[in-house]
Amino acid sequence: MKDSIYTIPLSEVLEPKDGCPICRLRNLLEDRCLEYIMGAAMMEPDIRMETNREGFCFDHFERMLKAKNRLSLALMLESRLAYVAENELSAQPVKAGLFKKKTAEVPKKSCFVCNEVDRVMERMLQTLMHTWEKEESFRELYSQQPVICLEHCRQLTEMAPNVMRKQAAPFISQTQQMTRKYLEKLGKDVTHFCRMYDYRSKGQDWGNSRDSIERAIWFLTTRKPEDEK
Repeated sequence: MKDSIYTIPLSEVLEPKDGCPICRLRNLLEDRCLEYIMGAAMMEPDIRMETNREGFCFDHFERMLKAKNRLSLALMLESRLAYVAENELSAQPVKAGLFKKKTAEVPKKSCFVCNEVDRVMERMLQTLMHTWEKEESFRELYSQQPVICLEHCRQLTEMAPNVMRKQAAPFISQTQQMTRKYLEKLGKDVTHFCRMYDYRSKGQDWGNSRDSIERAIWFLTTRKPEDEK
């Protein structure tokens, strides 16, 4: 796949200072991948071969449906179904009702978009860490982020020791501090939301707690509930 479609300056990802920048990066990569496979890539045999074999997860099928390009989606489904019929269900029966597959085993759960985004994300997060090591202005920009969500905090924490060596400890500390600070405030907001249903709280101010359920789901899963509607 043409990696040029994933060219996204990291400084632009960090500039908005709204939510988790790693979630924002992931969302941008997903948007570009989906736009590409439903557009220019439709005529590229190598991409069609990959999408036929790997298929898509439910979430990304939904995203493609929302794009309202039903013909492109139907064409991909047509060739995907043909691939499944030929390569996964056309085997000859052998002993004890088992089936001998004609091709290499296909993963039971696979998604072309998920695999592409994971591949590019790993490379871009490595670039983020190397840039953090080398550029003071980038470290300052990173430190200004309001939050790193739980899942991406875990991912960065796991990657850093293998990528950054000497600078891993301060990078991890800064990342976890942003996550912890947001978690503390979020926990208080959720608790306040629960207390507002106590009769003794009648007439009190909801503060920032009204959307705390949605924010908590996002913090724990990287996905905002409204994104799944």
